[in-house]
Amino acid sequence: MGFVTNFLDALGIGSYATTTAAFKTWGLVSDELIPGTLNIGHALPTVVEASIFITAIKVDVRTLILLIGASVLGAWIGAGIISGWDRRRVQRGMAIALTTTATIMVLRMTGIFPGGGDALGLAGPFLLIGLAGNFVLGALMTLGIGLYAPCMAMVSLLGMSPITAFPIMMGSCACLMPVAGFRFWKAGRFDRPAALGLTLGGVPAIFIATYLVKSLPLDAVRVLVVLVISYTAFRMWRDSRREPA
Repeated sequence: MGFVTNFLDALGIGSYATTTAAFKTWGLVSDELIPGTLNIGHALPTVVEASIFITAIKVDVRTLILLIGASVLGAWIGAGIISGWDRRRVQRGMAIALTTTATIMVLRMTGIFPGGGDALGLAGPFLLIGLAGNFVLGALMTLGIGLYAPCMAMVSLLGMSPITAFPIMMGSCACLMPVAGFRFWKAGRFDRPAALGLTLGGVPAIFIATYLVKSLPLDAVRVLVVLVISYTAFRMWRDSRREPA
């Protein structure tokens, strides 16, 4: 699972929603432990991924550093809140998170989101909007909303080249996931074997996806991912209604 989800992550599809769907489908991890397991298990593969893309794609250094910093602050605050949630609240939060992810993916696939401009950085009010946006996205990462799709949409809306989203979103995740993961670790809110499996399977997948794979029918993969995570969102919400109030 760690190999497959991180392979898709390196191609820009993301790993959180797909991992959550697999955990829920096969009952591998208790629902309340999924956010912490995601943030801890995917941390090292994402660090490796970010180190490749940050050096390979040109982006304004000031914009990159500030947006990453905003996401880390959001993750620190978000993890502190979500690590204390009960099972029912986590289930409902993740159901909303998965539905949001599926919606954003559909909007991107249908071209409703703009294609973006050609800027390599942000300044003035656009930079402030970007900082606020990445702060929120960093906080939502701790609940299981992957940062990739919404971050790419955000930088495109702000007039940046969509390709610049790769170092921004991967750098953000690489820095915020260890920070958020530390808080989940201290709270004991994660599944140790599952997190280790995601890490061990994920690291080699990053290198294969980045250096060996040249093309895949990604549109078909995205459609499948949207269907799977939409069904998982439904199951999360349904199960939350069975939990005691």
